[in-house]
Amino acid sequence: MSKTKRLVKIAPDDSGSKARIFRAASAEFAARGFAGGHVDRIAAAAGVNKAMIYYHFKSKAALYREILREMFEAVAARLDEMSARQRTPDGKIRAFVEAIAHEAEARPHFPPIWFREIAEGGAHLDPATIATVAGIVRRLAVIVRDGVAAGRFKPVDPLLVHGGIVAPVLLYYATAGLRKRIAKAGVTGADRFASRDVIAHVQRVALTTLHGRM
Repeated sequence: MSKTKRLVKIAPDDSGSKARIFRAASAEFAARGFAGGHVDRIAAAAGVNKAMIYYHFKSKAALYREILREMFEAVAARLDEMSARQRTPDGKIRAFVEAIAHEAEARPHFPPIWFREIAEGGAHLDPATIATVAGIVRRLAVIVRDGVAAGRFKPVDPLLVHGGIVAPVLLYYATAGLRKRIAKAGVTGADRFASRDVIAHVQRVALTTLHGRM
């Protein structure tokens, strides 16, 4: 059983309370960030008392970090699965973009939570969560290194490639409501982008960079 599944697995005797808390907390932190998120509101939304939250997650900080780690671990698992099916460096870069996009799309709470955390300098991240994030970057670094060794890629700092992938993908999912408002203000097509179009665009930009064509 993968670690990602373990994080949201429901024990037979908790009547789904852990999953309800996880969902309620995800929405609360997405709307208000860590500092503004309130355990009382999470408990009310999940239909549990605060003691049940602390039973499952020990603290507000532990709950918050588990929400983030669940996303990163899901990305890592998808990357490992997709990369195993891809034989070329180009295919692995495309798979990396798809993994980020598909897991973010499945978790609408994640982009706003992560953007707030970035703005606050990662203040609420513990070493274990940082290590999980670093694991994603290391996977990309291996893809870039192997692509350079194969003569497919030019040497590019993997952190630059990572930023060029993650930022536009998460921005797309975080701005759905804003893009609708911009479209109403007269920017034609601002609300018409499909996720597949964004994924394809980010893949092209990443590969163009790695091929040394920009």
